[in-house]
Amino acid sequence: MAAAGGGNPSSSRSSRDPRRRPPRDGYGVYVYPNSFFRYEGEWKGGKKHGWGKLLFKDGSYYEGEFVDGEITGEGCRLWASSGNTYSGQFVLGEPQGHGIMKYKAGGHYEGELSHGAREGHGHLVDPDGQAYWGSFHDNKRHGQGHMVFQNGDKYEGNWVQDRRQGHGVLCRADGSTYEGQWHSDVFSGLGNMTHCSGAIYRGMWINGHPVAQAKRIVITGPEVMDVAQGSSFTLSVQLRQDNGEVAKGEDGRVLKISAGVRYVQLPAYSEVSFFKVNKDSQETPIQTPFGFECIAYPLWSPKSGGLEPRAALESAGDLLPPKGELEPALASNTFRGQRDIPGGLPGENSSPSFWGPKPQCPEDCQRVEQGCAQFSDVRLGPPPPGYSPVFFLNDPREKADGRPRGGLGPGRTTPTMQDLPGGSRPDGVATAELAAAAFPGEYVIMIRDVTDPPFLGHTLPTAFKHLRVLGKGMDQRPHVPGEGPEPPS
Repeated sequence: MAAAGGGNPSSSRSSRDPRRRPPRDGYGVYVYPNSFFRYEGEWKGGKKHGWGKLLFKDGSYYEGEFVDGEITGEGCRLWASSGNTYSGQFVLGEPQGHGIMKYKAGGHYEGELSHGAREGHGHLVDPDGQAYWGSFHDNKRHGQGHMVFQNGDKYEGNWVQDRRQGHGVLCRADGSTYEGQWHSDVFSGLGNMTHCSGAIYRGMWINGHPVAQAKRIVITGPEVMDVAQGSSFTLSVQLRQDNGEVAKGEDGRVLKISAGVRYVQLPAYSEVSFFKVNKDSQETPIQTPFGFECIAYPLWSPKSGGLEPRAALESAGDLLPPKGELEPALASNTFRGQRDIPGGLPGENSSPSFWGPKPQCPEDCQRVEQGCAQFSDVRLGPPPPGYSPVFFLNDPREKADGRPRGGLGPGRTTPTMQDLPGGSRPDGVATAELAAAAFPGEYVIMIRDVTDPPFLGHTLPTAFKHLRVLGKGMDQRPHVPGEGPEPPS
């Protein structure tokens, strides 16, 4: 009786707690036994199939197409741990095909993916706003691609594992361009750099640096150049590497020529022409590699648009009065020690001078071609304002012949046109030409690298050339006291 009335215990539990099963077909909601997943959507044959939404306990979810129980097709996915979202194609639960990934940290990717990683062609914008269009492999830029950087630089070329490598072209925001080989994100191999200043380097690069870059300026020719008074001269300049070879791979650097006159304190007698600077003129002496200092002195070129010396004097007859204090013949402020901007470049100062308005492309600047430059028809001008020339100071030999040798010292008679070196001719041509020229003495020619902005951030050191101006009929340099015995008279 007891057995008949008690029934089957297992059958009783089944009726009280039936096993839950997912819906067979149509629309339904199902919570998985581990309670981590919850699905609501379409079913077919007891499997998720069609459109549905799968929610995760951590807040993540997928909403989209399902095929035979798997996330496959078009859909949208949110990862709660990262905050990233993806909209696009899925295969077996992973983003695969074409889609858009948006990153919580900023930026987004639109393009092809495989197993959740960027693979194939796509467009990536990072949190800084930098954009890349091109090929990807294993989630990294790899292959051919175009990149726009935050600073405005643009690169188009080959990439390997997220680095520029192979052949590529970089266009910088400042206008500079590089085309050539890359390795590990830097210039490496053969390449051409066209700098925003106009300078160009063609040749080999290693770790981002040019192998055959110019490191110094050399003025070719004798150690000391002798020039006759009033004569023009030509200077040849080379850019040289550390090994002494000419940097033939460089073009376009801007070199500027300037001059200085030797700055010395002479004793009470000398045959050397020099200049005492007026108190109002604040000239800072320039140290030279020749063991003496110089002060800035003007250059003049026939091509600069000015008049020839004779015509200049005829058009300004009161410039050199026959009596009174002798004043210089040039009123230009050029070569006064300040950094002048090269002619033809932005910021050109076209202040007029005595010889005429400053030309648009003055001959004081030249661009380098294949590591070389030449300054032609260069001539030292007359002394500028504030420079008082002194020809001969008190000489003991004056007592022997009883005839003063002229000068501008205290108590001396100012020389007239007839007293100027070189004498005079009836027509006054020789006197005029010499009066408009530099006086005999020691000068310095300086070649400066004024490329602006500096090429690759490096300005070449200034080059110097020792120049001696010899008076008419002089076959040797003038004697400077303190530099050895006086030459026999």
